[in-house]
Amino acid sequence: MITLRLFRPHAPSSPVHRARRARAMRRASALVATTVAAWGSAAGAQAVTTRAAAAASSKAAFHAARVLDPATGTVMANGVILVDHDTIVRVASLTAAAVPKEYGAMVELGDVTVLPGLIDVHTHLTSSQASYYDGLFRRSVLDAAVRAPGNAKRTLEAGFTTVRDVGAGDYLDVALRNAINAGDLPGPRMFVATTVLSATGGHGDLNGFSPYLRIEGMGGPVDGIEPIRKRVRTNVKYGADVIKVTAGAGVLSEEESVGAPQYTQAELDALVDEARMWGRKVAAHAHGGEAIKRAIRAGVASVEHAGLIDDEGVALAKQHGTYLVPDVYTDVYIIEQGPAMGLPEKILDKERQLRKSQEQNWGKARAAGVKFAFGTDAGVYPHGDNAKQFRYLVEVGFPPLMTIQMATVNAADLLGNAKVGRLTPGAYADFIAVKGDPVADVKTLEAPLVVVKGGVMVKGAAGDTKPKR
Repeated sequence: MITLRLFRPHAPSSPVHRARRARAMRRASALVATTVAAWGSAAGAQAVTTRAAAAASSKAAFHAARVLDPATGTVMANGVILVDHDTIVRVASLTAAAVPKEYGAMVELGDVTVLPGLIDVHTHLTSSQASYYDGLFRRSVLDAAVRAPGNAKRTLEAGFTTVRDVGAGDYLDVALRNAINAGDLPGPRMFVATTVLSATGGHGDLNGFSPYLRIEGMGGPVDGIEPIRKRVRTNVKYGADVIKVTAGAGVLSEEESVGAPQYTQAELDALVDEARMWGRKVAAHAHGGEAIKRAIRAGVASVEHAGLIDDEGVALAKQHGTYLVPDVYTDVYIIEQGPAMGLPEKILDKERQLRKSQEQNWGKARAAGVKFAFGTDAGVYPHGDNAKQFRYLVEVGFPPLMTIQMATVNAADLLGNAKVGRLTPGAYADFIAVKGDPVADVKTLEAPLVVVKGGVMVKGAAGDTKPKR
């Protein structure tokens, strides 16, 4: 018998296994600390510098030719954003002379359009693009820990100041979130799911390989009402902000279907009930119609992907106020790059099957008034390319302004956080500046000239600004 030991999710089974996992966790924690220290000499040093600058002058005024309010689509000319520490105080059309003196010389952003920092509600910052077998068998939690800080930095500099990270092994997402929040690493605000709940033999389990392969790690497949409830509690205990479940089959796994349900209604009902008791929302991965309907009936906050939603599912989503999170760029990327990545033909066939009906099904949901939020599945494609999704959403029928709303006010509503996704007093001073009009051309969102998070400019050199007085 060949035993292949990998750092991947598996439920507790014995004191020996628990001891092995504890040792693995200590090694992973040590590597995360080492990685943070290493970044302290490069990108981390930049974070320290920007924190010091912010502390030295807690108030700032930013001026731009245009400020876009995504909620209404209105544009303010000669907009000024007044910031105190990390919070917006006021947004108004002001002359330099009208800005209170305590805000100092105005930071001139120039002939740009400013809009709220973007939000991606479906990322995997601790995962990186890899060939199929490298991703499954040649990379461990240690590889993920090394790459995660770079993924976070690229995402932030791409204009995404907030993300919902929907699944990571060994609580690496918790460690990354905490390091960013402490100012040790540059990155977006993270709302994390920790380990994904998936059924034995389902999406998230290892399928299509020898039963003699042994997988070690934290999390892993979980079945039955009481084990599911316990896993929700465990995830919350170790830092989950949101709960993620694979309610149905998927693309990048070798189970038979792309859309079949993989949890019973009773299991999903128990999962959402437990999460609600602990004050957590649930995000459900589901492509297929029946899996989508079970997840919505259970009360999930969002259904990820949802490409095969049927008419009944559309009606349920509208009735329950459930968000759909369509990802298009990942589908295009998998079809185009999948052969070079070594993806099995079975997986590519599932992806092609999905693409045949997504546009029509999402169109029905859009016409019915179902809510949509912006999520990309970053990690399948290279991090930092998140904004490429805007153009593909427009290609499949989403109005340009709606796609921006999906990545700002809608995403903020899904997160339940009123301090992100908007430029209003009391919100975080998170915003980006792009050349031209992003509503007329969403591709401008792919190259933000300036990114500000918490009142600190993380992209766009301060030396390029011109004082207004």
